[in-house]
Amino acid sequence: MVYSTKASGRMRAAFIMMSSLAAILALAGPAAAQTKAPAKTPDKMSLILDWFVNPDHGPIVIAKERGFFKNAGLDINIVAPANPADPPKMVAAGKADLAVSYQPQLHLNVHQGMKLVRVGTLVSTPLTCLVTLAKGPIKSIKDLKGKKIGFAVPGVQEVLLTAMLRHNGLGPNDVQRVNIGFSISPALMSNQVAGVIGAFRNFELNQLKIEGSEGRCFYPESEGIPAYDELIYVANPETMKKDQVRRFLAATELGAQFILNNPGESWKIFSATSKTLQNELNRRAWLDTYPRFATRPAAMDEGRYATFEAFLHKMGAVKSQTPVAKLTMDVTRP
Repeated sequence: MVYSTKASGRMRAAFIMMSSLAAILALAGPAAAQTKAPAKTPDKMSLILDWFVNPDHGPIVIAKERGFFKNAGLDINIVAPANPADPPKMVAAGKADLAVSYQPQLHLNVHQGMKLVRVGTLVSTPLTCLVTLAKGPIKSIKDLKGKKIGFAVPGVQEVLLTAMLRHNGLGPNDVQRVNIGFSISPALMSNQVAGVIGAFRNFELNQLKIEGSEGRCFYPESEGIPAYDELIYVANPETMKKDQVRRFLAATELGAQFILNNPGESWKIFSATSKTLQNELNRRAWLDTYPRFATRPAAMDEGRYATFEAFLHKMGAVKSQTPVAKLTMDVTRP
């Protein structure tokens, strides 16, 4: 191709200008790097889990391992409690920023005067169930009449049990309640109790299978109890920093989405954080748990909380109905 002399002159001039600009930028590079503003120190937040780290906490662990918290300008200190009853109390007392808790427990805690509010959801479906041995004599809830039923946490689990019994024509005095702590599967397999309320369908059912037994799960949401969020994030409305909570939820949302799109890879990342997670029980629990993670943790369903509050009032578990605005908060709202 032949260029005219005039055009060639313009091109040479442009080339010289571009070359000069590149040289100037190259020389300015080190100086520019030296004058770059230092990175902002991440905001520290403390998160108290409901119990030891397990697949229920997938979005939290993935958000930390994948750098989502870091990208959100957060430094999250994740703590497993010595006592599973402590997390909401610590948040209400201002000793922690966030805690993983349970929606049914939140309703009772607020009625007890604790300064708590739900700010996000971790697991958006019930996990709790009433478990019996599949090969045992209990084929229906009615068969539990006159039997011993174990529970792990007094209060909310007893309310759920009473509601399930009533739904099947039984009263609270038709069974004998036994506090078995967290020895759920052993108590069932040893026939210490005929059934257990508070077992998690993603854990205890798998544990029973691994031990050579088969469990039968009676689901609360199919036995007269309104559906609820099993695991939620709670904060103290008087001391919480909404912007930090908002960024925390955005990071865990990315964590949940990553898990949903990459469940196999996510399991490898999750289990690599501790040797105690690298076993068959946790592997099976992961597969049963990840589809239940809230992919929009900040989203608020006012009707769900109003319905459950009305249920507790009807059951006589609370004397009055707390307004939803005092139970849950949309931290994304300006």
